[in-house]
Amino acid sequence: MPQRRAISSLDWRGSDGEPERDLILRGARVLDPREGVDATHDVVVRGGEIAELAGVGEGDAERAEVVDADGLSVFPAFFDPHVHLRVPGREDEEDLETGSRAAAAGGFCGIVAMANTEPPVDSAADVAALRDRAREQATVPTGFVACATRGMRGEELTEMAEIADAGAVGFSDDGLPIRSARVLRRALQYQRLVGLPIALHEEDPELSAGGSMHEGAVSAALGIAGVPSISEATMIARDAAVAAFEDALIHVQHLSAAESVAAVELAKASGVRISCEATPHHLTLTEEEVRSLDARFKVNPPLRAETDRQALIRAIRSGTIDCIATDHAPHSSDEKEVPFEQAAMGMIGLETAFSVLYTDLVLPGVLDLATVVERLGAGAEAFGFTAARIAPGAEANLALVDTEAEWEPGADGWESRSENSCFSGRRLRGRVLMTVAAGRVAYRQRSFAMGVAQ
Repeated sequence: MPQRRAISSLDWRGSDGEPERDLILRGARVLDPREGVDATHDVVVRGGEIAELAGVGEGDAERAEVVDADGLSVFPAFFDPHVHLRVPGREDEEDLETGSRAAAAGGFCGIVAMANTEPPVDSAADVAALRDRAREQATVPTGFVACATRGMRGEELTEMAEIADAGAVGFSDDGLPIRSARVLRRALQYQRLVGLPIALHEEDPELSAGGSMHEGAVSAALGIAGVPSISEATMIARDAAVAAFEDALIHVQHLSAAESVAAVELAKASGVRISCEATPHHLTLTEEEVRSLDARFKVNPPLRAETDRQALIRAIRSGTIDCIATDHAPHSSDEKEVPFEQAAMGMIGLETAFSVLYTDLVLPGVLDLATVVERLGAGAEAFGFTAARIAPGAEANLALVDTEAEWEPGADGWESRSENSCFSGRRLRGRVLMTVAAGRVAYRQRSFAMGVAQ
């Protein structure tokens, strides 16, 4: 893999400008698990970098914006390696501006957009065009993967070297698996040459075809065709074996099943260069939600059994699952407000990711806050970027959070263009108030008491 890059090397509309004026977050709890920091400080941002972690009231920067952060928390901003921005082709559901704005509202300082658009992103010209648009429209640094195979058909490889030269951050046919082990092997051979990861949607279509939810007790009770967990796990095992043979790097997307965790554990123990992610919805929800037949709970891979959810949580705790990704998947209402089996799969998740995890896993003591914060940022490393950290000299990527705030997602509207969140109407704890991305304020939830340091 190439040397780690700064998140600011991705494309966004602040990439060619100077950092905003200096910033002091006064008296915040600073939690950075990577740096071993958990204490109250003034966080001083100068010239787009963390200048110092000063004592409370001691931080100073000439003519800096001062934010009263007493009682608030500052975390390294998060990074989502798996979002769908629907550009090109379905800008009615999401676009670069709205999707990246949703990311900033969720505390994310960087995102990676998938290539299963209409048409798919499968050429160097496609990547170059998206990067140009991101430099004009994206609120946070945004990277783009390109398809591993032409048209996502799983038959012929894309021009991976040309696409890498155009600035793609990786390759993925996400939304579809690479059916052929032969094609996957060739892709991994080229992956070694171009030095970019391949992210894999793991699903055996011979086992999953026709399924709309997890195959289990609930699907049997509802009479809905199910997707067995081995559909995912067997493909992970196959792809890990091919990656081991080629000494290649793979990233497994949206892990959902206990058998999949076991397959990843075995691969890692065997020395396979494999990383993986899980989503907030798979960590907090189960197949029981589908009893409502509410299509907002229809996702791919499907929400699975409680035993699967517990296996994912244990894997987050142990480090088997490297990072948390939202798989943010906007859909129009006419794709969701239909009978469950006809509905599109996917839900939005950027704006609620931290709050859902904090409410359902941190507050009950299932996971500690430091683990959640670390995993929400670790997705940067899956694509060769340095995860955000709060240390002098580091690029300023910060999420200012009120962990005591209660809020209802969607009550005041969404930054995303779509509204297909299954968490609408719930009361959640913990809300992002401000996000700093690459030294610039990318999002403010409300006005803070502020002044100018003299």
